[in-house]
Amino acid sequence: MQIQTILKNFGLNDKETAVYLALVEMGPSPVRGLAGRTKINRGTVYDILKALQKQGLVSFYDTKTHQHFAAEPPEKILTAVEDRMEDMGILKKEIKDSLPELRSLFEKEGGKPVVKLYEGLKGIRYILEDVLECVSQEKKKEYFVYSSSSVRGNVHQAMPDFSQRRIKKNIRVKTIALGEGGTVVGLDERKWMNLPEKNLKATYEIIYGGKVAHISLNDSQNPVGVIIQNQEIFETQKMIFEFNWNKL
Repeated sequence: MQIQTILKNFGLNDKETAVYLALVEMGPSPVRGLAGRTKINRGTVYDILKALQKQGLVSFYDTKTHQHFAAEPPEKILTAVEDRMEDMGILKKEIKDSLPELRSLFEKEGGKPVVKLYEGLKGIRYILEDVLECVSQEKKKEYFVYSSSSVRGNVHQAMPDFSQRRIKKNIRVKTIALGEGGTVVGLDERKWMNLPEKNLKATYEIIYGGKVAHISLNDSQNPVGVIIQNQEIFETQKMIFEFNWNKL
C-alpha cells in the first residue's frame, strides 16, 4: 500500500499529506521552504502544520531567524491511531449511555411521518438490517410480514442469512403469504392468502418497531424499498394485519 493511501486512510487530506511528506523528505524546515516545495500558499501550510502538530505528527522549534517544523518519527502515526481508538472507545460508551435521551429527541416529532427510500439489493439489505436492529430492542421481539411471491426472491437475495440471524436474536415473525410459496424455518408462523398468481403485483410489506417497510420492483425489475416511520401508521397496519391473520 502506498504511503499516500495510508495517510489518507489515517485521515489526512491531499494537502496535509503533501506537507507531511515534504517535511519527512526535507527534514526540519521553515514554512516558506515547505510552501515552495508543495506549491501551497504559506498561510495554508502554516495552518496544516499546526493541525499536524495537534495530532502528534509534527513538532516545531524556534531559531534566531525562523520557526522550523520537523516531522515526528513514523511510529507516532501508530501512537496517534491508538489514541484515536481509545478516544472512540470512550465516545462509544458515552453515546451508548445517551441513547435513551437521543432516541427521545429523535422521536419527539413522532406524529410527523418520516419516509426514506432505498434502492437495489444494498438498499433492501439495509431495511432488513434495520428490522433486526429495531425488533431486537423491543420488549416483545416480534414483527409482521405480507410476503409477496413476486418480490420474495429479491428479499432473500439481499440477505440470504436473514432467517438464521433472526432466529439467533430470538425474534418471532408472523407472515401472511400473498401467493404461493414460502416455508416456516423457526420462530415463525405462516398463513396463505389465496390470490391469483398471474399478474400479481403486491408489495412485500414488513411491519416492525414503529415502522412500515414496503419493498417492490421498479419498471426495470430492480428492487426498491420505502420505510415509513410513524407510530400511528405502524399501529394501523399492525391492526389490519392481525385482523387478516385471525380471519385466515
